[in-house]
Amino acid sequence: MKHIRKMVMRQMAILIGLLFLVGCSSTDVSLYADNKPKFELQEFFSGSLTAHGILKNRSGEVTRYFNATLEGHWEDGIGTLDEVFLFDDGERQNRTWTMTPDLNGHYTATANDVVGAGNIKIAGNALFMNYVLQVPYDGDLLEVNVDDRMYMVKEGVVINESVMRKFGVEVGYLSIVIEKVR
Repeated sequence: MKHIRKMVMRQMAILIGLLFLVGCSSTDVSLYADNKPKFELQEFFSGSLTAHGILKNRSGEVTRYFNATLEGHWEDGIGTLDEVFLFDDGERQNRTWTMTPDLNGHYTATANDVVGAGNIKIAGNALFMNYVLQVPYDGDLLEVNVDDRMYMVKEGVVINESVMRKFGVEVGYLSIVIEKVR
């Protein structure tokens, strides 16, 4: 009888754990479909932009901040976004994104320091992108999963919040304001 009780308790714990995981599932971009202004990928990421951001560790402490210049252009529906980051400690990083439409009306995105391709989904004023980024760490490259959430808060201004995870554990956070240069 004691054995059966343990088995039932174990199954209940597994069920509660699964329900907790389902309850923590991430927000779908379609939730923002009616929000304005509408995020037009090709329009926003065309021409010159600036970005200003902070990087936080898993405790929420700001560990770095940066400013960046971005330059985007599109040809035959495929976009290129060149980014140059200048960090507070003088480090400079370059990233070039290529954004390609897929058959579902979404985009895939590749970059020089991204493993494979990221998936871009847009609805209303929101853009969500998931990808694996190679981050320099202790003389090596660490691969982290990045969940980018961008929200156009007014024409020409986007706020980007990112969560970085390693083995499913949150290890860092990024907050950025991106503005079109007029």
